[in-house]
Amino acid sequence: MARFTSIAAAVLIWGLSATGPAQAQGYPAKPIRFIVGFPPGGTNDIVARALAPKLSEYLGQPVVIDNRGGANTAIACEIFVRTPPDGHTLMLNAPGHATNPALMKLNFDSIKDFAFITLAAQSQNLLVAHPSFPPTTVKELIALSKKRPGEINYGSSGIGTTVHLSAELFQYMTGTKWVHIPYKGGGPGTVALMSGEVSLTFGNVPTVIQQVRAGKLRPIAVTGLKRAPAVPDIPTVAESGVPGYEVTTIYGVSAPAKTPRAIIDRLHGELVRALNSPDLRERLQGLGADPVGNTPEQYTAFMQAEIAKWDKVIKAAGIKGE
Repeated sequence: MARFTSIAAAVLIWGLSATGPAQAQGYPAKPIRFIVGFPPGGTNDIVARALAPKLSEYLGQPVVIDNRGGANTAIACEIFVRTPPDGHTLMLNAPGHATNPALMKLNFDSIKDFAFITLAAQSQNLLVAHPSFPPTTVKELIALSKKRPGEINYGSSGIGTTVHLSAELFQYMTGTKWVHIPYKGGGPGTVALMSGEVSLTFGNVPTVIQQVRAGKLRPIAVTGLKRAPAVPDIPTVAESGVPGYEVTTIYGVSAPAKTPRAIIDRLHGELVRALNSPDLRERLQGLGADPVGNTPEQYTAFMQAEIAKWDKVIKAAGIKGE
């Protein structure tokens, strides 16, 4: 009886260990749903749509973008974590993934309910103004803001996004005060700026770069410590008179928790392959996003650190969620 039990246990263990590879062999078996937590037109949507064709080519299945905007990606995350962990649903993780835990009560765990695959790219934000807005430099903006405290309004892609936090950090470090007008994504926020509904925004570079190049928006500064390769003539906020100022935006890819490791490895390999392809790298860099492609372990550690960092910033600034 003991011998039978040990044999049965061995068979069970073998079966469980073989499940991942067996599932990976038949993967993918159908189109892949790629959830984006913002409406079409914003940076996250642009990056996802740049990745999708390459991923589709390498996986041999269509990759379909599913835009689910609202609550700084929290709505999309709630939908995502309930999907089967079979690799046929992916999500583009935005900075809101790291800021939401400090802003609102969530019905999911921002680490445990996700299998992080890779940080696909990073970009800076770009402080841009409506062409009719007088200041053309950071120093001029600070001076006008101090003359008119609480009168200048700025738009964002939502509460807790890096667009919002970029402006909050700027006000904190410069002793200025603006009025925040949140929108449901970078696309709607950019449209509002172009129409003159708001005067300023810290738009993600891929979202606003075409409007800047077309002369429809006036660039003032970028938010990184170094100038952005896509707009090398535009100074940083730090070099323009606010030393130490820095904000970056992330674009990562995840699967639901409990997705078999063999499928995660397959997706990671194809995503890194896509990010290393010259045409996709050129396209992302042209949009102002720098490809990364780190390991699942590195990306998980990165997200844990981001959540801890923004928790401190948001609480110190007293920012409240929606």
